[in-house]
Amino acid sequence: MKQTLDPGNMYPTLTLIDNVVYSHQQDLNGNPLDLKMSFLLYNGNSEMKLAAGADDSGEQRPMKPALLWVPGGGWRGTDKNLMLGEMTEFARAGYVVASMYYRSSAEGHFPDQLIDVKTAVRFLRAHAAEYEIDPDRIGIFGRSAGAHLSAFAAMNTDDYESSEWSGFSSRVQACCDMFGPVDVQALMEREEKMFSDPSFRWHRLEDTHGGALIGGDPATIKERAALASPVNFINPDMCPLQILHGDSDPLVPKEMSSDRFYEKLEQAGLDSRTEYYVLKNGAHGSREFFQPAVKELMIDFFDRHLGRS
Repeated sequence: MKQTLDPGNMYPTLTLIDNVVYSHQQDLNGNPLDLKMSFLLYNGNSEMKLAAGADDSGEQRPMKPALLWVPGGGWRGTDKNLMLGEMTEFARAGYVVASMYYRSSAEGHFPDQLIDVKTAVRFLRAHAAEYEIDPDRIGIFGRSAGAHLSAFAAMNTDDYESSEWSGFSSRVQACCDMFGPVDVQALMEREEKMFSDPSFRWHRLEDTHGGALIGGDPATIKERAALASPVNFINPDMCPLQILHGDSDPLVPKEMSSDRFYEKLEQAGLDSRTEYYVLKNGAHGSREFFQPAVKELMIDFFDRHLGRS
């Protein structure tokens, strides 16, 4: 059977650019560590460019808003591309999606992870033309531990800056926090009460996800955890914020995280910049968060605050 099909040419080719080094750091033992990110964007027929030296359209493409994805994993390290398959809708909507690896809690203690996130934002601005990014429209989003770091970056403070890509801003214009443990101290206190249960996974604060993140003297871990909690850094420079949390989260209950975060944002008079959605039957990163309706909600939020090309 032979037929003619006219598919049109509405969408350019979706391209993955992997293993781009955005920072040179050291781990806790002083070993050199190259931190990498990947890019997902519609930017024409990349393979045709390599083979033929030209794209199939020849049209000039506009600069796009960018979204920096910060993975979760309890701050213990997660493959930067693990969730990239869920990001195609954001790229199709007109965003450059950059997914980053940051130092794990075995490679660095807080604030190393936040330093990495801010460095990645500055890298995006420093290389905006190369990746078709509008440097004035950069958002950030993440899940769990990545949402904690995203929410901290959303506070747009001048703290925790490195010298890499100096001269470029680390400020972000919009943030989506997906079930982030934004109060690390409260999470530790909750887990500490469970140490007496023999079946509980941890029995010392320094072994918990938060304890491994903070590191150092176990006697002061909880005290220092307050300085690693974005809930304590709310300020008027905060960018617009969208919070998503499940009502059945067994690991980071919304009552001691997102509920408290939103209450403090209300008290600071920043509730007009904040959208808080509680997902029915949502657990910790369960499939509810990646349904089309939720992605549409997130894209609409970023569209309103970053604009779409």
